[in-house]
Amino acid sequence: MKKFNIRKVLDGLTAVSSPSPSPQLGAKENELIPETLQSEHFQLCKTVRHGFPYQPSSMAFDPVQKILAIGTQSGALRLFGRPGVECYCQHESGAAVIQLQFLINEGALVSALADDSIHLWNLRQKRPAVLHSLKFNKERITFCHLPFQSKWLYIGSERGNIHIVNVESFTLSGYTIMWNKAIELSSKAHPGPVVHISDNPMDEGKLIIGFESGIVVLWDLKSKRADYRYTYDEAIHSVAWHHEGKQFICSHSDGTLTIWNLKSPAKPIQTITPHGKQPKDGKKPEPCKPILKVEYKTTRAGDPFMIFSGGLSYDTVGRRPCLTVMHGKSTAVLEMDYPIVDFLTLCETPYPNDFQEPYAVVVLLEKDLVVIDLAQNGYPIFENPYPMMIHESPVTCCEYLADCPVDLIPALYSVGSRQKRQGYSKKEWPVSGGNWGLGTQSYPEIIITGHADGSVKFWDASAIMLQVLYKLKTAKVFEKARCKEEKPSTEIVDEDPFAIQLMSWCPESRMLCVAGVSAHVIIYRFSKQEITTEVVQLLELRLQHELNDLESPEGGGDQTPAPPTPSTSPSPQTAGPQTHTSSSSNSSDGMRDNVPCLKVRSSPLKQSPGYQVELVVQLVWVSGEPPQQISSLAINSCYGLVVFGNSNGLAVVDYLQKTVLLNLGTVELYGSNDPYQRQPRSPRKSRQPSGGLCDINEGSATSEDRCKSPTSDNRDNSFSRSRSSSVTSIDKETREAITSFYFCETYTRKADGGLTPSLWVGTSLGTVLAISLNMPPAGEQRLLQPVIVSPCGTLFRLKGSVVRMAFLDSTGSILPSPFEPWYEPNAPANGEERDKVRKRRPVSVSPSTSQELNENQYAVVCSEKQAKVVILPSQTCVFKHNITETSFVLRADVVQMNAGICVACFCANGHIMTLSLPGLRPLLDVNYLPLTDMRIARTFCFTNLGQALYLTSPTEIQRITYSQEVCENLQEMLGELFTPVETPEAPNRGFFKGLFGGGAQSLDRMELFGETGAGKAPRSLAQHIPGPGGIEGMKGAASGIVGDLARARIALDERGQKLSEVEERTAAMMASADSFSKHAHEMMLKCKDKKWYQF
Repeated sequence: MKKFNIRKVLDGLTAVSSPSPSPQLGAKENELIPETLQSEHFQLCKTVRHGFPYQPSSMAFDPVQKILAIGTQSGALRLFGRPGVECYCQHESGAAVIQLQFLINEGALVSALADDSIHLWNLRQKRPAVLHSLKFNKERITFCHLPFQSKWLYIGSERGNIHIVNVESFTLSGYTIMWNKAIELSSKAHPGPVVHISDNPMDEGKLIIGFESGIVVLWDLKSKRADYRYTYDEAIHSVAWHHEGKQFICSHSDGTLTIWNLKSPAKPIQTITPHGKQPKDGKKPEPCKPILKVEYKTTRAGDPFMIFSGGLSYDTVGRRPCLTVMHGKSTAVLEMDYPIVDFLTLCETPYPNDFQEPYAVVVLLEKDLVVIDLAQNGYPIFENPYPMMIHESPVTCCEYLADCPVDLIPALYSVGSRQKRQGYSKKEWPVSGGNWGLGTQSYPEIIITGHADGSVKFWDASAIMLQVLYKLKTAKVFEKARCKEEKPSTEIVDEDPFAIQLMSWCPESRMLCVAGVSAHVIIYRFSKQEITTEVVQLLELRLQHELNDLESPEGGGDQTPAPPTPSTSPSPQTAGPQTHTSSSSNSSDGMRDNVPCLKVRSSPLKQSPGYQVELVVQLVWVSGEPPQQISSLAINSCYGLVVFGNSNGLAVVDYLQKTVLLNLGTVELYGSNDPYQRQPRSPRKSRQPSGGLCDINEGSATSEDRCKSPTSDNRDNSFSRSRSSSVTSIDKETREAITSFYFCETYTRKADGGLTPSLWVGTSLGTVLAISLNMPPAGEQRLLQPVIVSPCGTLFRLKGSVVRMAFLDSTGSILPSPFEPWYEPNAPANGEERDKVRKRRPVSVSPSTSQELNENQYAVVCSEKQAKVVILPSQTCVFKHNITETSFVLRADVVQMNAGICVACFCANGHIMTLSLPGLRPLLDVNYLPLTDMRIARTFCFTNLGQALYLTSPTEIQRITYSQEVCENLQEMLGELFTPVETPEAPNRGFFKGLFGGGAQSLDRMELFGETGAGKAPRSLAQHIPGPGGIEGMKGAASGIVGDLARARIALDERGQKLSEVEERTAAMMASADSFSKHAHEMMLKCKDKKWYQF
């Protein structure tokens, strides 16, 4: 947890400018709103990480606890129990995890890293921590093996040596198996790194060591020598035992499997090339790809299972990666979607010397986790209950809503449950360990992700879990190119033409609007009934504004340019309003004009229950120039309007009447009061603002204050654009992009006596403008009379691009945009539902008191550089705070906390800040994470009650909280990974095996590997590092005083046991000393009288 940067907070406090002097508003009026939020209400911490572990490298499973662990190439560790129980930890070094080994049923895990360190994790606490680490200095770790119920870990190295570590104390034993001692004269060359170590299931004193070159050695631990050596002329990748310990199997680099009898080292008893073509003349089959791993599992009732990855023949070009399951005479080749990283066979018993009874195979792929049911015919896969397919198509944008309407999640779930695939295994998901947390957080949360393939996914994110609810495919609206040659030349992006760029959602009315990279906007309604749409409603727009007559754009009036009259074409299908500044007549023959980037489908569209297309709006090419991508978007269900903007201007669309109400260039919004002298296609010489603007003294007239950043200009993965305005592109300066919208009922002019519906617009030059909306009466009149929209000109300006706008009432509470409650749009024509719909009035959420009493409102505007609070209707700035001088704000949201409201900001320099409202006092400033990737900028979002999220990798969502209350309750909400479970009983040796020997041979490893038997290891070999989780681990191992007492009792028992052993040994030594002295005395008496020559 990073500490607050107190200096920055103090700087921030001094930066809060005093309220602008204004005669009608004194300090008393500011004091009317007491601010309840204080800095102690805020604390920043990570809560939970969802999704598939990015770039996985290793995997392990605890068969008793039923917990799965996955390690990654960046040193992350993800632990999974039953659905809803998962945990994320990180190795400090960030080195790749090359192997994981559970201490089965002990609540601990050993990880081996590519930097030659091993770590012991304590899983008996909700947030696992490292208890011990051991860093090897002279050897590179290649393989680890920890036998079941043993505390001695075997570590194989690149040099071919094996070292032994006590996992309790994390100290090295003096016992080492050196490579030259292991192979002796069997090979003239070095055998290569150790690729496998395992003990004989029936005799713990015998160890099999596999060397990469193809040599396998059976090592006798007691006599410290090799019993047998098995040599094969192909490199070894893995080794597996038969449970009776008389045979083992090796997988090789030429696609062969060799089966060896333990006591016949001369040659394998069987050599098979499962995927090789068998020549008829008895020659060796042609070589195949390497078999990277093999597992050999036995069953009581039937044939054993031989499961391996790789080994396909080289002529299967384009064949997907495969897992092969050989059972008896049948061979099943299971194709995977991605390369296989590792696989594990899950068995009924943890004991290696018993029949294994395999029931499932967990396959870790590069981008997926697949579990195969071995007990059912056809080997079906289990349905994965974890939210691992966030990245099914790359995430391009995110929205997060906490405390949304309670009926939303059930509604989305009911339509989404029909989309589920069939054919999964009927059995329960086999990874079922751990227990859920006792979270008290009860409000519903929804995450919406937009994807590169045009899909939109809705997720239930309540109580730190994540579950997919519903998936919407927006690409269905468009015609798909059948082959590459057919690809339309009108597309403005080379790949992913349907990718979602922006989403606007009204949770109460369930209206959804998405904007895609091909300059298209789609409006959706939510319905529980299936419909077939004969013709998809389409509007095409020319949103291209040439800056010709800039000093005095058309449109009279002081601050209100006359809006161009929209073309009212009777057929919405062809409505393409022309603005007065562009004409299509000048397009020459080969030039693209009036064509959209994508083709909307002409055939009828069957729409399942869920989100159904209401209207598609497309921007078209103008005179050979492609449309600019959409940079801002908003929908309002109460007014029935959608508005979107780009670097050319904005368009307001009435989606109920399917008409364009306004199509204006950004410059035209200003009217005659454009503060910038724009001279297109040539460098600008002067920057004097023209026209009388309110609040111009705080405006961004000087070049130092100004900062360009249309959010859509940069879709690459680095922040390469310059943030200083001295080097801004002239073209971008003349093109002022629309960056933010807000629909509300407020005062649009200083002289307004009452609240009117309006749309507020923020631009990339920091200007805030308003457009008043004159709405017809609700009901049938709304569909017949036009909505009249009229720009009101500039209200005020800020430094940098406008990021977020919101409104507060006179008591300082948030004024949400007005909305209409959801109703079923496809209700029967004569039903009661239809009548209800007709009578329904939109809900205006402005408090009635403020409408009657005509009280003030506060507009909150946050830009890339600063935040302002402006009182309405007087338009006086009462509070201003400079958020950052050197960086810029990427995301800002006005959020509701339990104790009040605040502005939450995320800056490009990694700082997360919160400011009080309306006073803009800095409450939190934490340097959380440097912006390393455009993906974080594109997906970071704050929501109510102290929740936030971003995509930390292409496959994972990281959720964080900035609320002190959530941080305190987090421990309760997290699930328990470790649960006390009895270890199954060891298999019976059987009467005859007990009588005549056989059965499992045990080994006193302490005697062999302990300091007394083996001495100390050289200090220079490895360095012991106590982990940060040492003390915490002791606490976490068993919570509460009962656990402490139990632990103390166990320790005493062990101590007592050791003392009694010492006592017994002492007594035995005394007895032997007695007998020795007796014998010596007898001898003396016998020899006493004899002379020397008599002996």
